[in-house]
Amino acid sequence: MISYYADLAIGLILAFLLLSLLVSGINEGIVKLLGIRSKFLWAYLRDTLDGAETADGTSRLDRILDALKRLGRKARTPLTQAASPEEGRSRLPASVLGVFARLPFGRDPRPAFSRQPPPAQSPPLAAAADSVAADSVAAESVAADPVAAGSGAAEQATASAEVPAGASADPAHPAGQADPEEIAVLTVEPAAVGAAGGVLPPDQGKSMAELLHERLQEIDHAKRGRTSIADIPPARFAVAVMEIAIEHGGVEALMRDLDALKSPFSQPLKAVWDRASHDLEAFGRGVEDWFDGEMERLSLLYRRYVRWVLVGLGLIVTLAFGMDSLEYGKTLLRDNAYRGAVTAFGQSGPQALEPLREQCEPGQDPYVCVTDVLSTPAFVKIFTHAPVSVTMDAAEGPAWAWHGGDWWQRLTSPGHWPGFLITLIALLFGAPFWWDILRRLSGLRARTSGSTPS
Repeated sequence: MISYYADLAIGLILAFLLLSLLVSGINEGIVKLLGIRSKFLWAYLRDTLDGAETADGTSRLDRILDALKRLGRKARTPLTQAASPEEGRSRLPASVLGVFARLPFGRDPRPAFSRQPPPAQSPPLAAAADSVAADSVAAESVAADPVAAGSGAAEQATASAEVPAGASADPAHPAGQADPEEIAVLTVEPAAVGAAGGVLPPDQGKSMAELLHERLQEIDHAKRGRTSIADIPPARFAVAVMEIAIEHGGVEALMRDLDALKSPFSQPLKAVWDRASHDLEAFGRGVEDWFDGEMERLSLLYRRYVRWVLVGLGLIVTLAFGMDSLEYGKTLLRDNAYRGAVTAFGQSGPQALEPLREQCEPGQDPYVCVTDVLSTPAFVKIFTHAPVSVTMDAAEGPAWAWHGGDWWQRLTSPGHWPGFLITLIALLFGAPFWWDILRRLSGLRARTSGSTPS
């Protein structure tokens, strides 16, 4: 009797393990195909390093998702966390619909992929395109020089190419005849000393997130022309920030320009810098600890969204296979009892054959019936309730059969609903949980831990 219940437990655990692996595989395939994990990370990095993006909210995708979100639901959870035109909106989604609809099919927050190694000298820091900081830099440029802002791009470069106060230029020829060294000074320095506090427009440099990607692109590979990096080690992030700060003229200069960009990264950077007492080694460790904590928080947020997707996938898998856990448990016990009866038949002789005839079709050879049942254990039968089933024949090979009517009747039968619910709840524990339970129950862990290398 004890062996019967042990077989029942192992059979249920193994079924839940395989179905959980199927759910996890489908979810991982969707995430990989749409690049959701990488986009989720870079949406957070864009928000933290570059600041909020402009709150236009005029894309067709946003309007469709807002309409779908309002159908049948009174609570109006925004797809993004902010919607003020002055403050912008977050690139990081604030709902499951945003994670699996707006994030994969909307504006891609990931930097462009580059096959080049990290440059020896990075471009200057600039405002990110389509960000609130970029609009602020453009507005301040228009206020400072409306004539240059109203002209074309080529005329603007020529009109703004004036030497600032305190600089020197060669008066022997006009700006149009300047050599390359003078052109570099005339076109970069005016923007660097503008009202934006050393921050350039998007077309004259790279944003903080793009500068970070430059330091990581040696481990990158392309995915539709964008980066596929979905995990950044905290130590590498801290080193990249240190490298950017050194090229930018120091940590304080970087913090000043990040503050001009309205970057949320400037505040934790200042806190770490003050706590480190302006010591670069302690500052690097502080940035690493801060980023490690942020990644833990981001992982919790991501798992909270993915959990609801796993619920949906688990429900689909449960209904697709018609997995009634209660019925399956009864089948396991009945299968064990049937095998016990066959064993008794082998020991008692032909008189034990009569009880077995009741489970065989009329006119079927009992010996053939016993062979078929023993070759089709209860574990295999859990996959026979799907709309499409396959049987293996020694002579003709695999044969496919359609059982749509029986499958639908099974789903609409209230007697199976408690078993479906138990299966769905079991799948939410995940494959690692059921694998650990199976190892504990079968003793695999004890044998593995007790082995010694030869």
